[in-house]
Amino acid sequence: MACASRRVEREPAAAAQVGRLLAGLAQRCVVGEAGKTGLPDGSASVVYGEAMLTMYGTEQKAEIVREAFRLLRPGGRYGIHEMALAPDSVADSVKRDILHALSGAIRVAARPLTVAEWRIVLEREGFCVRVAETAPMHLLEPRRLIRDEGFWRALRFVFNVLRTPEARRRVRAMRGVFRRFAPHLAAVMLVAEKPEDVSPLHSGSGRRLAKVARD
Repeated sequence: MACASRRVEREPAAAAQVGRLLAGLAQRCVVGEAGKTGLPDGSASVVYGEAMLTMYGTEQKAEIVREAFRLLRPGGRYGIHEMALAPDSVADSVKRDILHALSGAIRVAARPLTVAEWRIVLEREGFCVRVAETAPMHLLEPRRLIRDEGFWRALRFVFNVLRTPEARRRVRAMRGVFRRFAPHLAAVMLVAEKPEDVSPLHSGSGRRLAKVARD
């Protein structure tokens, strides 16, 4: 039996573009916010977030995770792939330097967290973290591009960057930051689970559930 899937894009043009790539009636892309998708409570068994939470502040991170909790049925899984600071004991001064450098390079106030802090973000909204794994931050390195995108898509990316001066400048700046702070940057993957014993009263309120559990 085919599984239904829903993608969420903020911009109508992006949603339309993604929709053209989807196949079958069970797949579609809807317009919405990550923190307010408009999809029904408990309508998903799996929710994925790819390199998104890093770009948001503390309250917005919590709102998006809370929405994922609401969408999942009990026992459902939430998987995220984000940027992490390393190690968990990294000095605050190093954190500030990294955040400042990232914001200047990508022109977005990126806010990566340590692995321990990412776990807290998920657990605070009621999730139980089941898996947390890290990998070196090799984004934009040639070998990683080819491995992630395939040879021809990686080649197209390089061609587009080379023919666009502004894109070329930004890619160089980003790669420079990643290399400069390589000992303190990582990619992190976490898989969290919505508890099976969530009552209907609390199914859309992970924060309340987490508070009850702590009490």
